[in-house]
Amino acid sequence: MRYLITLLLYMSIGFSQYRDIPDIVTKVATSTANWLKLETHPRAVALGGAFVASGRGIGAVSYNPAAIAFVEGQESYVFRTNYLADITHNVVSYGRKLSGSDFAGFHLFYLDSGPMNVTNRAYPDGTGETFNVQSIAFRTTYGRRLTDRLKVGVSLNFIRDDIHTVSMNTMAFDIGSNFDTGIYGFNLGMSITNFGPEVQYYGEGLQQIVPDSIDVDGVLHKVTEPFPLPLAFRLGIENELMGPNSEFYKSDIHSLTVAFDGVVPNDYTPTGHLGLEYGYNNLGFIRGGVRLGHDTATISGGGGIRLKTRALAIIIDYAFVDFGILKLSHQVGLGLEF
Repeated sequence: MRYLITLLLYMSIGFSQYRDIPDIVTKVATSTANWLKLETHPRAVALGGAFVASGRGIGAVSYNPAAIAFVEGQESYVFRTNYLADITHNVVSYGRKLSGSDFAGFHLFYLDSGPMNVTNRAYPDGTGETFNVQSIAFRTTYGRRLTDRLKVGVSLNFIRDDIHTVSMNTMAFDIGSNFDTGIYGFNLGMSITNFGPEVQYYGEGLQQIVPDSIDVDGVLHKVTEPFPLPLAFRLGIENELMGPNSEFYKSDIHSLTVAFDGVVPNDYTPTGHLGLEYGYNNLGFIRGGVRLGHDTATISGGGGIRLKTRALAIIIDYAFVDFGILKLSHQVGLGLEF
């Protein structure tokens, strides 16, 4: 138990230190493709982002690829978010159990900015043309149950970003684990996401027409600076305070689960994420969470319904998060287990 207390203290200190020191130098805004940090599961959103230890199934592999090792049979999950400033992002995923200890699947994330006006110096209010920013992250994930208490996973990610006539392509890895400690019902989760090389943008939009006296081809190619991907290290715990598997209060009808994550990104100060979920008869769920140390996002909440039939289970999830002056964001997800 003392190891868990030490872990909690370490995580708390990590995300809270320097928050009250205004002159501290940080690495904020030093990575590219920051859309890779968007949350991609309504249960995670409702729990305040505390999902590295509590995530289950194919829909959670963007937080921890070891989550795929919880699939029992086959599972799919689709997710849609009406984000800020008319931006939408969507997820389509599928995973299956290959054997008693092997699991595989895919997870596709797609973001669309919506139409935006093309502007230049001569037409600062728009030329009449429009363009969309479109971003894709496609993960192929493999997971394995090493023991009845330890699960591990790895994802290979193809990442593409299109901004009008400029684009970027790269590959990256995620690795993670989920471990049932056997100590008072605590589960421990860990993951590293978006581990890959620095990236640069290329395309026609970086070409500048010049006189042939400057360049024989009449074109100069601007060179962009390389920037790292938004690497993130997550460490979290989960405990079923009440429920059928609880070490504290056994109940076959009611469940109460608490989760806490500490996140250390390479381009932001550390943050904390705390979530609480109440379930009734494994049918209906109410969730709430808070993000500690985030600039805009604060409280979040939501709920879910799990409808079980003889052939499959249907899961419907909803979540919202308060971004303060940026207002609310809403997420809806649909899952199938069969």
